[in-house]
Amino acid sequence: MGKQRHSIFRPCIDLHEGQVKQIVGGTLSENDPSTLKTNFVASESPGDFARLYRRHNLRGGHLIKLGPGNDDAAKDALAAWPGKLSAQKREGGLQIGGGINIDNARSWLDSGASKVIVTSFLFPGMKFSLDRLCELSRHVGKDRLVVDVSCRRRNNEWIVAMNKWQDMTDLSVTKETLDMLSQYCSEFLVHAADVEGLCQGIDEELVTKLGQWATIPTTYAGGAKDIADLDLVDRLSRGKVDLTYGSSLDIFGGNLVRFEQLVKRSKEDQE
Repeated sequence: MGKQRHSIFRPCIDLHEGQVKQIVGGTLSENDPSTLKTNFVASESPGDFARLYRRHNLRGGHLIKLGPGNDDAAKDALAAWPGKLSAQKREGGLQIGGGINIDNARSWLDSGASKVIVTSFLFPGMKFSLDRLCELSRHVGKDRLVVDVSCRRRNNEWIVAMNKWQDMTDLSVTKETLDMLSQYCSEFLVHAADVEGLCQGIDEELVTKLGQWATIPTTYAGGAKDIADLDLVDRLSRGKVDLTYGSSLDIFGGNLVRFEQLVKRSKEDQE
């Protein structure tokens, strides 16, 4: 029998106006910049963070461009840790999201991204387009495509949100939705936008559901505030969902979780 899978730490780099930042997810609005709440602005470059992750062999991290003015910063990070192409598969390195579409996806892979992450392109007029998903999957390959189903809770369901999590789409996160999407991509990324950046704990119910529903690798982000949250996600999802830490992490100005703790855990998981 193979070794049982456990939830692992997946790193991230969030870019805003060319800098590495940690932002309270629900406050990022194009129409009203005054609502923006920023927890942290790094003095280090995006490439510095990518080199840190590379040094500790932390794979499958996501690099997210939050709005315009981030392309050069993203290329800096990708150049610092490009995904390696082996047996026609990209390994290691960073996945990139934020404004990915049919016209630029290939160029980001050529710039060193291991995979591209897509949301808004799939929702013209905020309505899900299976045709667009099929087209993009054919264009870049299922194994190099991640679908971002980041969501906000409305009543008793989670609705996929786009445009920096401000606009609600017509797609709910359900088992049927994830089964359908997984035919065209190799991973899911799920920000729980309502708790993103608040350091007040994960959305336990959503993590539990993702563990029940997802049949492909899935990374959850939002609210993680303690090293024990990695064990909590592992238990709730039965090891099927990985976890990203943001504002609580010391490398992002937090004081709740030490990066070296997560590195240690990652090395133990790899043994």
